[in-house]
Amino acid sequence: MKLKYIYLLLAILGICYTWYFNIQFYLTEDNTSILNFIAQTKTTFPAKSFSADLAVVVLTFFVWYIPESLKLKIKYWWILIPLTFLIAIAFTFPMFLYMRELRLEKLNTATN
Repeated sequence: MKLKYIYLLLAILGICYTWYFNIQFYLTEDNTSILNFIAQTKTTFPAKSFSADLAVVVLTFFVWYIPESLKLKIKYWWILIPLTFLIAIAFTFPMFLYMRELRLEKLNTATN
C-alpha cells in the first residue's frame, strides 16, 4: 500500500475519532457553546496536560507545514489552518501529509 493512502486513512480516522467525542459533547451537554467546550478541556490536570500537548503539536505542525507547503507549491495548503481548529489536528496533519505525497509524486513524475 502506498504511503499516501495510509495518510488518507489516518486523516479519515482522525476526523471520525475526534468528532465522535465532539458529537457526544453536543448530545449530552446543556451548554454547547465553544467557551464551555474549551473550559471543559481545563477541568483536570490530565485534560490540561493533553491541551498543552496538543497546543505544542499544532504550533510545531504550523512551523514545519507552512514553509514546506510554500517550498513544494502545494495547492490549497492554507485551508488546513482553519480546519485544524474547526475539525482537528488529527485530521489536518495526516491530510497535509497526503497532500504532500501527492505533490511529491507529481514532481517526481515531471522530472522523470
